[in-house]
Amino acid sequence: MMHKHEITPADLMSVEAYTKVRKERRTALVQRKKMRRLEIGPHCSMHFENYESMWFQVQEMLYIEKGGPEQIPGELAAYNPLIPKGAELVATVLFEIDDPEQRKIILSRLGGVEETAFIEVEGERISGVAEADQDRSTAEGKASSVQFIHFLFTPKQIEAFRKPGARILVGFTHPHYGHIAVMSDGVREALAQDFD
Repeated sequence: MMHKHEITPADLMSVEAYTKVRKERRTALVQRKKMRRLEIGPHCSMHFENYESMWFQVQEMLYIEKGGPEQIPGELAAYNPLIPKGAELVATVLFEIDDPEQRKIILSRLGGVEETAFIEVEGERISGVAEADQDRSTAEGKASSVQFIHFLFTPKQIEAFRKPGARILVGFTHPHYGHIAVMSDGVREALAQDFD
């Protein structure tokens, strides 16, 4: 099954038309996103993006900022790279720590965490590749609370991922955040649809 891998200006609704369907679109997306999310360790969640989630994000930015047609190219440049291109999964990684002091301390120890992300399918490890739009770890070793990571699969790994009941682990090998989550079969099934 072929998917759309890029949002074009023709795919977007006018702000007026979007305003009319915004609430129902958001409600539907929130439900689907529940099956595209994994909690990893005490502070991290991974949200796996797709065309639909990025389309909604672009529409939201246009709705909020009201920048008109001039705003569209910048939003597409920002969000199109986060749409899976057929042989990959793309995750937005969030480190969510409510207390500002705790957040500062924890993130200050997580520099380079984005370079240690992995997905393991039936014992075969796929290393994450951080989105190259900007460096999300400072020279002092502080990590950003938001990271974007690509996981590129071989055809054999995709085939293994698609099998019901496949053992899939997702995590980090960072010395200060060595946490792993087991992917549920429901999440696996939802994410398997991202592959062409």
